[in-house]
Amino acid sequence: MKISLTDAGKRFNRDWIFRHLTYEFSAGQSYAIIGPNGSGKSTLLQALSGSMHLNEGSGQWAIGNRQLENEDIYRYVSICAPYLEVVEEMTLIEFLNFHSGFKPFLSSITPDKIISILGLENAVNKQIRNYSSGMRQRVKLAQAIFSDAPAVLLDEPCTNLDAAGIQLYHGLIDEYCNNRMVVVSSNDEVEYRFCKEKLNIINYKK
Repeated sequence: MKISLTDAGKRFNRDWIFRHLTYEFSAGQSYAIIGPNGSGKSTLLQALSGSMHLNEGSGQWAIGNRQLENEDIYRYVSICAPYLEVVEEMTLIEFLNFHSGFKPFLSSITPDKIISILGLENAVNKQIRNYSSGMRQRVKLAQAIFSDAPAVLLDEPCTNLDAAGIQLYHGLIDEYCNNRMVVVSSNDEVEYRFCKEKLNIINYKK
């Protein structure tokens, strides 16, 4: 997959979040969107997901030589972000089965395997609303990383994770994201230390 932004800009009211951004994100590469809190990192990530329109310039999403229509982008992108919630009234197994119904998991992955990898076997029949914040974050990461999508977008992926959770996060990246596009939005190097390319959004403020 390839995502290409050309002279892209996004504003809210009269305030430009970023502007004149030309950048290409390619399959098999890892990117970090960095900058201070409130600088627009999450906004750019949402634009890359196709869920937020640009106010100027253009974005193109392609699989091979085929350009994707806007309504099809979501099929090829998975995202984990603090502002996106899981269905807390469901148990973990119910949620994973529900999620796989509209975005299948990688071919080697089953809900039972995900539960084992996350270390949540003892909580499988609890409603997710009864999970700790760290447990919920593990579930959010799982639904993004294990989805069979060529682009994985991660916004502050280690939010609420303890040391063991951060280790799990990096293990998932190492094992399941080698041949995919990974974009991490963060100002914490722990979350993006594996990224080969860094895009500082402060450079696109004017």
